[in-house]
Amino acid sequence: MPAKKKSVKVLRCPTCGTLVRLKDEDFPFCSDRCRKIDLGKWAMGVYKISSPVLDPEVLEDLGNLGSNRGSDSDNE
Repeated sequence: MPAKKKSVKVLRCPTCGTLVRLKDEDFPFCSDRCRKIDLGKWAMGVYKISSPVLDPEVLEDLGNLGSNRGSDSDNE
């Protein structure tokens, strides 16, 4: 019976596509620069979560956050 070979999963930096290893300091990115580029895209709204939130507990928590904001501004 032949020995099974371990399959190595190839991982790429989501920003530039460079190969990265699980042990890399900036994983899943190849560098701190790519990590910051990705963060900037989130901050500018380039990335969006496309599916609606359907979990009732999460919706309730989000509703509570919105109602708490109004009360905080009244106390200032």
